[in-house]
Amino acid sequence: MLNILLIGNGAREHAIAEAIMRSGHRPRLFSYMKANNPGIASLSDNIMNGNYTDLAAIVSFAQVHKVGFAVIGPEDPLNNGVVDALKRAGIPAVGPTQSLARLETSKSFTRDLVEKYQIPGNPRFRNFSSLTGIEAFLNELDGVVVKPDGLTGGKGVMVQGDHFQTKQEALAFCREFLREHVSVTVEEKLEGEEFSLQCLCDGRTVVATPPVQDHKRRFADDKGPNTGGMGSYSCEDHSLPFLHPQDVTEGLAITQKVAEAIYRETGNYYKGVMYGGFMVTKKGVRLLEYNARFGDPEAMNILPLLKTDFVDI
Repeated sequence: MLNILLIGNGAREHAIAEAIMRSGHRPRLFSYMKANNPGIASLSDNIMNGNYTDLAAIVSFAQVHKVGFAVIGPEDPLNNGVVDALKRAGIPAVGPTQSLARLETSKSFTRDLVEKYQIPGNPRFRNFSSLTGIEAFLNELDGVVVKPDGLTGGKGVMVQGDHFQTKQEALAFCREFLREHVSVTVEEKLEGEEFSLQCLCDGRTVVATPPVQDHKRRFADDKGPNTGGMGSYSCEDHSLPFLHPQDVTEGLAITQKVAEAIYRETGNYYKGVMYGGFMVTKKGVRLLEYNARFGDPEAMNILPLLKTDFVDI
């Protein structure tokens, strides 16, 4: 009998739990959640509620139930180093270590990595740890995107024309972000259609799942602020109405190069979900960001389609 630990309590983790329980291995599921999700609880042999910063409690829960491996759903436990703590206890995990999770937790790390290894897809950008030079760079750009370094729950990216109108407002956001974050990334605003390409990665091999488009903005006509996700869709043909096969090929190629680059940079293989947010522009596919886990809600689009045994993967 295979025991599996699931960390997380959202709709994404409910979709993961269902995928695990469809396995031919007939696993037993043990779920650690910061708040009780009755859907996950109904699929679990046992649950524990606690904080994602309490790594000792998570490891102890895993050890008591003799889990074979862990699946980490949200980004917060990855940022806290839960994979490192489980690894020290001899428990492998589907998810990157704290250092490799910087692919999501540090916008500056990812932009610098893509630039250093000459991987296509970066927009024009600069990282700033102080206000020095920001105003001059803002004035070089036609449209601006401002991103704080660190986790923001999918709500931190500020886009000119959507969240603010003027360069002075962009500078004010930079000032605000630098009060709470180590650095801020300023990028040129890209025009096009976004798609999410959630890839499974063992450090060497990268396999793409079907592309998904998610929608973050509250209110009708996308007039509201960003949220963690208002909904998403995928299509029966495993594409999206605006995508060409070459677009998905380009996104996958970028992710494969990033997996190689992160190994060259750190000496460690990235194991888990490498989820690229891309935009199809007039000049080709551009990289918006990476996440180090399945998307919520995008996991709900792709995991029910999965024919291969999730536990085998």
